[in-house]
Amino acid sequence: MTTTTTRRQALAVAFALALPCWSATALAASERHIEFIDAQIAANAGKTGVYVLDTGVEALLARAWLVENAKQSIEVQYFIWSSDNIGTLAAEALLRAAQRGVRVRVIVDDLLIDAPDKALLALARHPAIDIRIYNPKTSVGTPMQRRLQNVLTDFRGVNQRMHDKTLVVDGKVAITGGRNMADEYFDYNHAYNFRDRDALLLGSAVKAMQANFDTFWASPLSVEVETLYDGLGLMQKNVRVDDEQVQQVYRELHAYAKSSENFAPEVRAAIADTPSSFARLARQMRWTDVEFISDKPGKNDNRIALGGGGQTGTALARLVQAAKQRVVIQSPYLVASDEALALLADVRSRGVAVRISTNSLASTDNLPAFSGYRNQRARLLEMGLQIFEYQPAPAVQQQLVQRLTAATRAAPVFSLHAKTLVIDGKTVYIGTYNFDPRSQNLNTEVGVIIHDEGLAREVEASIETDMAPGNSWNAATDDPDQHATPAKRNQVRLYQWLPLKPLL
Repeated sequence: MTTTTTRRQALAVAFALALPCWSATALAASERHIEFIDAQIAANAGKTGVYVLDTGVEALLARAWLVENAKQSIEVQYFIWSSDNIGTLAAEALLRAAQRGVRVRVIVDDLLIDAPDKALLALARHPAIDIRIYNPKTSVGTPMQRRLQNVLTDFRGVNQRMHDKTLVVDGKVAITGGRNMADEYFDYNHAYNFRDRDALLLGSAVKAMQANFDTFWASPLSVEVETLYDGLGLMQKNVRVDDEQVQQVYRELHAYAKSSENFAPEVRAAIADTPSSFARLARQMRWTDVEFISDKPGKNDNRIALGGGGQTGTALARLVQAAKQRVVIQSPYLVASDEALALLADVRSRGVAVRISTNSLASTDNLPAFSGYRNQRARLLEMGLQIFEYQPAPAVQQQLVQRLTAATRAAPVFSLHAKTLVIDGKTVYIGTYNFDPRSQNLNTEVGVIIHDEGLAREVEASIETDMAPGNSWNAATDDPDQHATPAKRNQVRLYQWLPLKPLL
């Protein structure tokens, strides 16, 4: 095994927290910290505690600690769940929680889940684990001929995805934000990583998150895994696992997570310190008014057309409309619909400054989306928007990706993935909503609107750092496209000719 592979697995295994050597003292400390959390919630009735998870390592350890210490329930809702190290070890962590009696419910969107059929079915067979697939039209249990039929007969349905990303533990602690369940969202991919942002939440808003999960759980669009593999014809896969195959999947997951070669000394130290680190996070939380916003399953009532809007977009538009001084947006994709263009024109006409942090052609992971932005860029700049395009190797990367050292041979490409909005330095949204027509009209989205000036200014300062020279190029003066490869520039030109805007 290579050094880089060992390091990647060693760091990623932090998610599983598979350390059988935890001492009684550490476990007792965890119990004390859970009691501390309960006391904080009780002392701040009606309020929500918020801590911003700005780095991948912090976001990973927070999730790991929560799953490891769950007592009653875990609800998980994600757009992407990969079968890489993070995805595999996350599945193992949930399995261990179920085996100690925690009820685990999982909803994953169908489009980009890549779990092996039998492994997915084996996990769903556990009596304490229930897995549902949202809008299963292209992946789970669906053979190629059925996929083609769905695209031809239900184009909008195929494109309507669940982009929600939430983790709720015991109905009182939760995480939401931009990160999916894959290596690149936690800085552990050696080729390509995302600069992202989550919010760790305690208290009032968590109840709204859990209620939203229950709404999606009850929706006909969320289908039990077991029923997706029962097909006897050509239009549905027929997959079975017997009891021995189920247990074999469990043994393999546990063996991988417990393998000593996957643990580096620094990871052992980080995991051992997780209980005290979490208590530190809890003490640094801002207790304030927080509104959880979400879309209904299916997004809107359209069944054929690609428009229609949604509750999340409406709530965010109201925030922007209310701005008096400045709007700061951070979004990996910047494709303004006609409604968004009108909104931006209105706030600019009132003298409100609009500054946007987005990806450059050199850093983006989505060329079709960038083509939509490239078609609009000159117009947006003429409106007076200040746009800063993220560099693929920004100076801030060393600070955000804590495992990078001077000895690292080649830093991975760093791409923006955070979805954040700050209004007048007083109110901040952190969630899943991209500034594009897809988030506006097709994908269900979630997030939290946090009314706290101190926290809003901290997040705004973080985005300003991302927009600073050395981290981003000024779209108006720096000609950022010149830093992309000729192949990327040619590809995006081709996309610009296609009528893709409603799908971007």
